[in-house]
Amino acid sequence: MLAQLKTKYIGDKRLYRRVLLMVVPMILQSMITDFVSLVDNIMVGRVGTEEMSGVAIANQFVYIVTISLFGAVSGPGIFGAQFFGKGDSEGQKQTFRFRLLICTAISALAMIIFSIWDTELLSLFLSGDDAPEKVAETLEFGRKYMRIMLISFIPFGIGQAYSSVLCECGYTKVPLIGALSAVGINIFLDYVLIFGKFGMPKMGVEGAAIATVISKCIQTIVKVVWTHTHLDMNKYAQGLFKGFYIQPKLCGNIIKRGFPLLMNEFLWVAGMSLIMQCYSVRGLDVIAARNISTTITNLFNEVYIQTGACIAIIVGGKLGANKLEEARDTDNKLLFLSAAAAAGVSIIMLPFAAFFPDIYNTEQNIKDIAGFMILIQALAMPIWAYVNACYFTLRSGGKTGITFMFDFGFVWLFMLPLAFILSRFTSLSIYVLFPIVTFSEIIKAVIGYFLVRSNLWINNIVNKI
Repeated sequence: MLAQLKTKYIGDKRLYRRVLLMVVPMILQSMITDFVSLVDNIMVGRVGTEEMSGVAIANQFVYIVTISLFGAVSGPGIFGAQFFGKGDSEGQKQTFRFRLLICTAISALAMIIFSIWDTELLSLFLSGDDAPEKVAETLEFGRKYMRIMLISFIPFGIGQAYSSVLCECGYTKVPLIGALSAVGINIFLDYVLIFGKFGMPKMGVEGAAIATVISKCIQTIVKVVWTHTHLDMNKYAQGLFKGFYIQPKLCGNIIKRGFPLLMNEFLWVAGMSLIMQCYSVRGLDVIAARNISTTITNLFNEVYIQTGACIAIIVGGKLGANKLEEARDTDNKLLFLSAAAAAGVSIIMLPFAAFFPDIYNTEQNIKDIAGFMILIQALAMPIWAYVNACYFTLRSGGKTGITFMFDFGFVWLFMLPLAFILSRFTSLSIYVLFPIVTFSEIIKAVIGYFLVRSNLWINNIVNKI
């Protein structure tokens, strides 16, 4: 029995070497980005609670754009990974063009929406139970931060399109180099602009936003320049902007399979933001605490998030090469690896609940809530990892309709109603409300297990084009 389980879930050195070579740069690149956000967050948190809360609320909407862009590249990314596995650079080129167009369109639309309705959107997270002057200050800080962050949307969107195609080709070190190029500048500018050092004015949240915008632009420039100066390695980039043709049938197939993924990511992140809004009913202290806990949790989450993305690339490539049985076997091993790695990271994260909130210049009540949230999120991490791995498994075979219901459906049909009812119609404290909603994902993990086990995702989609 033990030998059978080992054969099914434990891979050989060759598999793990490939995974590590691919996923470690992806993890490091994302961790560097999250670390910069963490430093940025801590510096703003040292200024004051209202500033930190305003930035936290604004970042809820920036996060919606980020995840929507991830969804936008996911559909063409399925085809791109399988075209790469097939050795079809022309097919990859056309999926890349699609990514550039959709990312630019989404970024521009987000800029328009958030510039017109910034006050109305930010106000959704402000509770009437808090002091009016505190609410007004938080809103104004959020608006100042958001107005500057809008500048980064289109450069960041283009960067996401380039990162997507580079990663599916296995060039994961390039986004990492981009992140490393920007990290020092970002932290330095944070220090100088937030606190007014070296003769610069003290800009607070606006300084944090300016530093972040510059950092995102630098990361995109590095990826674009490397891609177009290494055309021998990136054949899909040769003649990329000549004619900008996308085969109608391929375009239709990308939209057919990609639109559910785009809508899934948008609706999923919108649902998670609304759950955050449900928590905000308990007051601005909860928003500040959630901001602190999320900042450190995001850093650790990158291990399982990027391992999931690696599943989509590796398994998708095998499906595109028509190695269907090998894809299933590899997926079993990567599912186990993702959950096991998350369990290990969870243990490392637990001690942070005790000391990390003390770094912030805020009230003790906020620190206590933040420490509790970090503890709960650390315990939930292996569950999230398995759910994430199931999501990418289903996506690798192009089963985007099922993926849509699995991800978005669970949030909107179960988690969000649960959070809404408990926050509006009960007097449960955040210490009870938060773990109930968080651990409800156990149900989603069970659903994911049976969907993956059904093998309905084992599908070669590029041979049909």
